[in-house]
Amino acid sequence: MNSAQRHIVLAGGGTAGHVNPLLAVADAIRAIDPQAAISVVGTAVGLEHDLVPQAGYELDTIEKVPFPRRPNRAAVQFPGRWRNERRRVREILEHRQAQVVAGFGGYASAPVYAAAHRMGITIAIHEQNARAGMANKLGARWADFIGTAYDGTGLKARRGSALQRVGLPLRPAIADLCQRIEADPQATRIESAQQLGVDPSRPLIVVTGGSLGAASLNRAVAASADVLLAHAQIIHLTGKDKMDSTRQLAVSCVGEGPINDLDPAHAGQGDYHMAAYLERIDLAFACADLVLCRSGAGSVSELAAIGLPAVYVPLPIGNGEQRFNAQPVVEAGGGLMVADNEFTPEWVGSQLPSLLADATRLHEMGRAAWSYGIRDAAEVMAHRVLELVDRQR
Repeated sequence: MNSAQRHIVLAGGGTAGHVNPLLAVADAIRAIDPQAAISVVGTAVGLEHDLVPQAGYELDTIEKVPFPRRPNRAAVQFPGRWRNERRRVREILEHRQAQVVAGFGGYASAPVYAAAHRMGITIAIHEQNARAGMANKLGARWADFIGTAYDGTGLKARRGSALQRVGLPLRPAIADLCQRIEADPQATRIESAQQLGVDPSRPLIVVTGGSLGAASLNRAVAASADVLLAHAQIIHLTGKDKMDSTRQLAVSCVGEGPINDLDPAHAGQGDYHMAAYLERIDLAFACADLVLCRSGAGSVSELAAIGLPAVYVPLPIGNGEQRFNAQPVVEAGGGLMVADNEFTPEWVGSQLPSLLADATRLHEMGRAAWSYGIRDAAEVMAHRVLELVDRQR
C-alpha cells in the first residue's frame, strides 16, 4: 500500500436515495483529496450498477442478502448466503486495501459492516431516513462516526464514537441550485423559468410523486385544476404510465386550452404544464413557490436545503416512515403535512388558494425550511471519513 494514499471503500445502493448521497460524498472526498483511492461495494441489480461507473468510480458487486422478516425458505437460506457474501466482502476489502469503510444503508451495506468489523477496519455510516434501517442499525454497533440527516433516528453511538446530524449529502444539481439561489434567487428563477417555458413573474406550483408518480396526488390536483389555475401556474410531473389518465382528468376539469408541456417553445400556450418526468427537476424547484409531493427522505431534505415550502403527503405504507421524514421540517414551519386519504380535491380547493394568495406566509415557510435544511452534508461527511483515515497514520 502507498502509505501516503488514502484508501476508502463506500458501501450502499439499491435506490437513488442510497446511491445519490454515496456519490455526493465520494465526489466531496475526491475534491478534498484527488489522490484518494475510492471504490464502491454494491449489488448488480441496484441503481449503483450503472450510476457508480458513470460517476467515475470502480464498483465491486456482491449478492443482495435481505434480512429475513418471517420464517420461510429465505430465512433458512440466510445464514449460508450471509457467510458467503461476508467472505466475498473480505476479499474485496483486502484487494482495495481499505482503511475506512463508509456505508450508506441498503442491502450491500450490512455484510460490508460485518466484514470490516471482523477485519478491524474503521467504519463510518450515514443514515438518510428519520428512522434508521436495519443495515445501519447493525453498522452503528461498530461505527466510529455516525452521520444522520435527522435527529432521533434511533441510532446510538457506541462509547468513544461520534454521532452528528450532518444533513443529506446533496446530488450535484441540487447542491448547485442551493448555491445559485443563495447568490441571486431572482436571476436563478428567471433563468430556470425560461428553460421550462413558464412565467417567472407569476406563482408556480410543482407537483411530483417521483419517477413512478403518486396516484392520489395526480387525482386531487388534476380534479382541482380550475381552482388552482385561478391562482398559479402548475408543473405537474405525473410519473411513468400515469400521464394519460391524469391528462384526461385535467381536461375534464378545464378543457384542452390550458394544457401545455415543458417545451420552452410553447411558452404562453397554457399554464398547466404536464410531463411524465423531468430529468432536470432542479429547474422546476428553482422557479417554484410551493411543492406538492411525497415525503421520502431525499425529497424532504432537498426541499428544505433549497428553502422551498411544501405540502407533504406521506406514502401510506409500512410503519409511517415517510411521515417521520416530514415531521421535523413541518414542525419547524417549513411545510404542511396531509394524510394520503385526506389529500382530496376538496382539501386542495379549500386550503391551497388562500396559501397561494399569501406571499408573506409562503416566504416565511421558505425561510423556515431553509433554516432547517443543511447544504454542506457531503463536505462534512467527507472530512469525517478522511479524519478517520488519518487517525491511523
